[in-house]
Amino acid sequence: MFESACPLASHPLALGYVRIDTNMGLIHALRGFIKSLLVVLLWSKCQGRESEFNYVTCGSLVKLLNTRHNVRLHSHDVKYGSGSGQQSVTGVESADDANSYWRIRGKPNGTCQRGVPIQCGQAIRITHMTTGRNLHTHHFSSPLSNNQEVSAFGENGEGDDLDVWKVQCDGSIWERDEAVRFKHVGTAAFLTVTGEQYGNPIRGQREVHGMGTANQNNYWKAMEGVFIQPSQEPLRHNHEEF
Repeated sequence: MFESACPLASHPLALGYVRIDTNMGLIHALRGFIKSLLVVLLWSKCQGRESEFNYVTCGSLVKLLNTRHNVRLHSHDVKYGSGSGQQSVTGVESADDANSYWRIRGKPNGTCQRGVPIQCGQAIRITHMTTGRNLHTHHFSSPLSNNQEVSAFGENGEGDDLDVWKVQCDGSIWERDEAVRFKHVGTAAFLTVTGEQYGNPIRGQREVHGMGTANQNNYWKAMEGVFIQPSQEPLRHNHEEF
């Protein structure tokens, strides 16, 4: 057995959360842990090369930092106890948590060729590596601020049209050192952190929610991760959609 890197996964939760404690949840956790180890190994091998490429590309596996509150976008196989009841999403200060990796993918039925830079204004999905669920929002109230709830939704990377976000940036391509916004296509909300914190047993984790206004609280920057370059071909196919 192992101890999860996310305190949410190892405590009965307060503040409207419920713990998943089933055999299936354990299986998903073990699979996620193995994936996390593989990512760490791959990232360590790619560190010397990733600085050579300056864009976020389709297929990249990244951590996203909220630049105003200095927390990384995070999720875990723990559901909200109110609202939608879907998988919860928070912000964490730790840079080391494997549950903060997200894969950049194309929208459903859209083309997003591996290694191609993401364009400003492009519609994407942001898929949680460990659980395979997509960053999602809808018209439920968030538990602390009563803004718009943000969750992780779907199975094995497939959800619905409310998983789609547009990247808002200043130029033509999403640059790795640039702070960008993510605007939800279905509800026009921006992915936001405004500082509300959960108490014990998840003290310090921040609420992530959607807001209808663009402001300093909804800027995000790509940080640690594996950035796929255009010259790197997929292992099995010449053209693979994500």
